[in-house]
Amino acid sequence: MFRISRRHAAIFAAGALVCSMAACGSDDDSSDSTDLSGNKVAAMDEYGVGDQFKATESVDFSMLYNNHPNYQLKDDWLFWQELKKRTNVTIDPVAVQLSDYNQKRSVLIGAGDAPFIIPKTYHPDENAFVSSGAIVAVSDYIDLMPNFKDKIQKWNLAPEIDTLRQADGKYYLLPGLHEKPWQDYSVAMRTDILDELNLEAPKTWDEFYDVLKAMKAQYPDVYPLSDRFNKPNPGGNLLSIIMASHGTWGGWSYQHATWDPEAEKFVYSGASDQYKQGLEYLNKLFSEGLIDPESFTQTDDQARQKLANGKSFVISSNAQALVNDYRPDLAKTNPNAKITKIPLPIGPAGEVNPASRLENGVMISKKARDSENFVAMMQFIDWLWYSDTGQEFAKWGVEGTTYTTDGDKNTLAADVDVVGLNPSGTKHLQKDFGFYNGIFAYGGKPELVQGFFSEEEQGVQQTMGDRKPAAWVTPPPAPFTDEEREQATLWETTLKDYVAQQTLKFVLGQRPLSEWDAYVTELKGKNMQQYIDIVNKAHDRYEKDHG
Repeated sequence: MFRISRRHAAIFAAGALVCSMAACGSDDDSSDSTDLSGNKVAAMDEYGVGDQFKATESVDFSMLYNNHPNYQLKDDWLFWQELKKRTNVTIDPVAVQLSDYNQKRSVLIGAGDAPFIIPKTYHPDENAFVSSGAIVAVSDYIDLMPNFKDKIQKWNLAPEIDTLRQADGKYYLLPGLHEKPWQDYSVAMRTDILDELNLEAPKTWDEFYDVLKAMKAQYPDVYPLSDRFNKPNPGGNLLSIIMASHGTWGGWSYQHATWDPEAEKFVYSGASDQYKQGLEYLNKLFSEGLIDPESFTQTDDQARQKLANGKSFVISSNAQALVNDYRPDLAKTNPNAKITKIPLPIGPAGEVNPASRLENGVMISKKARDSENFVAMMQFIDWLWYSDTGQEFAKWGVEGTTYTTDGDKNTLAADVDVVGLNPSGTKHLQKDFGFYNGIFAYGGKPELVQGFFSEEEQGVQQTMGDRKPAAWVTPPPAPFTDEEREQATLWETTLKDYVAQQTLKFVLGQRPLSEWDAYVTELKGKNMQQYIDIVNKAHDRYEKDHG
């Protein structure tokens, strides 16, 4: 059921020839139409907010499946059985390993062989597939998705949704929706070391520097910060959170253009004053021996080992890494050690929450639009990904089997574990049942999102929730035309690679920051200014055409 077909395998083997999506034609040149008279087989005649979706006849939908190494796909998961029972839908996954997902997604779409449902797509990845006509303008069909529409209206998400719009005013990605921004990634610190040094957990990056310096003074042979999360790019998380605290994009989150609310225009992220300030901060940590030089190259396991063996005291973290990795590692080597994740330190950008309220989302292939079951499929997606009931099901599972309910509060069944909540549990919610799967379970109300959070983590999120949203995280639309996209694509990879390369050189002192102006000039030689001019031109045009 979950094996890749020979045809898919043959397509994947040609993956080295991944084409530019602007040049990949669809196998049907007919334009999308909102006439759905021939596409209602198995759809419910009446389906609204709060209704349980159930197809009027059994139906299968193909879906690209991002196979996570921590909970490998199983065909006997309770998730599949219960989903079929509740919705009369069977998902037929095309399984792709996490490390190959983006590339193989591009190959399938380019070959016109993509499954109907294409989840785990992060904006702006969908941009590459718009001009070919290979994916559906989902904004044409949100009337089929009452729960999706309801959450956008109730949670005032229209400005965030607008960031997804293309030059035609439409959007092609159904994003995960959060009522409140959720900043998961930060850093974890050995609090027993803080206690030893009579220090409080730092609230700002300046205080963070002071703490690292005190740790280094007490333990001169230790690099206080030795980091992980270097895939797919070095310093992925550390650069992301440092640059976010300075008011721009970096690391995992890098985007070429940052919206400047005061100037009301986009600036190039990797050449901005904010980016330079972030580099100066990191270089200071490195030059004073506060950060391990291997932080940008080592594997996660190497970084975890150093933490467990007392070779470091601070590391990038999210809620799951804290309880699944660091605490068990330290329990084996140093049972007296204590470690916690701190709220994201405050930087020059101020006391802001840099998280978006949008998550990765779902694309719909053109073939799905042509299916007689298209309306039923959109209703199904709306229920599973966007209804309160569907979201609770995808996360918690089946009441009485994986969890119990007391009033409005859900509690994991005593024999079921996830993120270390029931460490003695003999069954795992993700591995054994298929729930809390990153493909299906994300977004929603804070109480759902934080359902598996410890009181400690809920406190972190309360702190982050009290901060105001960062204005530059929700920029106005600036969608490219096909011609602009084709031109910009030629520049983007070269620019991004050069920014990443020079970033590490600046951080590690291999290039002095006195050469910043020369670096900016080098970026201009790689078409940086032409790129940002296109972005601002696209923004101005969209404002003129769509208001």
